[in-house]
Amino acid sequence: MNRYNGRGLKETVDWKLVICYILLILIGWVNIYASIHSSEPASIFDPACRSGKQFIWILTSLGLAGLILFVFNPRIYESFSLPIYLGTIVLLVAVIFLGTEVKGSKSWFSFGPVSFQPAEISKIATSLMLATVMSQSGYRLSRFKDFMLTAAVILVPMAIIVAQSETGSALVYVGFVFMLYREGLSGWLLFMIGMAITLFITTLTASSYTSVLILAIVVTICNALYSGKFKMWLMTYLPAFMLLGFLPFLHERLAAVIGNPESFILKIKPIYILGAAAIILLPFYVMRAFRTGNSFKWVSIAAFIAGVLFIFSVDFLFHDVLQDHQRKRIEVLLGLKEDPTGVGYNVNQSMIAIGSGGLAGKGFLKGTQTTYGFVPEQSTDFIFCTIGEEWGFIGAAAVIILYVFLIWRIIMDAEHSREAFTRIYGYCTASCIFMHLFINIGMTIGIMPVIGIPLPFISYGGSSLWTFTIMLFIFIALVRNERKYF
Repeated sequence: MNRYNGRGLKETVDWKLVICYILLILIGWVNIYASIHSSEPASIFDPACRSGKQFIWILTSLGLAGLILFVFNPRIYESFSLPIYLGTIVLLVAVIFLGTEVKGSKSWFSFGPVSFQPAEISKIATSLMLATVMSQSGYRLSRFKDFMLTAAVILVPMAIIVAQSETGSALVYVGFVFMLYREGLSGWLLFMIGMAITLFITTLTASSYTSVLILAIVVTICNALYSGKFKMWLMTYLPAFMLLGFLPFLHERLAAVIGNPESFILKIKPIYILGAAAIILLPFYVMRAFRTGNSFKWVSIAAFIAGVLFIFSVDFLFHDVLQDHQRKRIEVLLGLKEDPTGVGYNVNQSMIAIGSGGLAGKGFLKGTQTTYGFVPEQSTDFIFCTIGEEWGFIGAAAVIILYVFLIWRIIMDAEHSREAFTRIYGYCTASCIFMHLFINIGMTIGIMPVIGIPLPFISYGGSSLWTFTIMLFIFIALVRNERKYF
């Protein structure tokens, strides 16, 4: 039987997490002021400017943290996870019809000067629901019914957020795969997600032929490694793939020699040859899989077919699913278009600001890119470039180290937890913070498309600060509740 051990706040609260949180929100507040001080010259506490408003949000966030930590019973989060989740789904749907459109995304409720984004709290609701579902007695992620229920919990709000044209917020949900991996999800799924991203980029930047060839190479290598016949793959498949890799080049040379595009031989495109090879070989592999009863071969065949279908749907996804501004940002990121004054302007100016900071930065309120407002949205999505310019590499590295420590500490507390609910919720929290961190900093240094996602605890905005404060302190409260008992 659990027995209360009489430990107080000092022993039960993870104060290292609390201190890390306070440092991050203070860094955010100071840099928000730096990003707006030239356009909104006023005191850092002035409620008429963004830094003053952020100060108010910080005070209210600290109040929320105190309520969560010392007033609310941590057991309510598991008990009320379903109503919270369903209520959030209702809000996500309602905002599509009743919300205010901001930058092409209808995902905000506006109440006078206050705006609220349901997509933010959906991260908390989904995390709580996942923790509840996956901590039930008898739950097994490997069981199809349990896996589909878990997938539905993640995909339903994610799909609604995509319908709001909030791709950035929806992308954060991909981070839950790290929690699923910790709870027993096969590493093959992570591999397939990585392959899907690779094939998407390759199809856009090279060709469908290149993507199908890469897919075929990867599938056959996986089979060779799984069956222990890699040497055979090197002797048989590698030469064939090398020949297929040269086909586009040979086709171009033939076109230059023949000169007549209507020639029959030139109408035989490399993709047709690759398709014919696949059509001939697939039945052979199906027969072998059926004869040997090898489940890995069946999975490989299904993965190849699904991959080919995905490759030939990339054009539809890119041109008909993504919004125009999202397409342009991806095209600029991948180098498909040069646009230094259009959608690529923010990123170019952000990289200039970060690069000009050097080792130690230009000093507080002395950043030229920041002072003269060259970077739009600098207090929100591009706040990190203010840190890079005014505090330099040292300041930027210190902020990243704080985030790494925060995420590491959450994971450590989650691992030491005795209750599955706390562990799973902790990993969900760490995953959400990591995805925001990776995408936001990736945007500012030009390795990720600009999709409008805040830097946790640092970017200006009440919705974001409240969301991450609530999410983090629910976890701290859950850990504290466990530490009260042996």
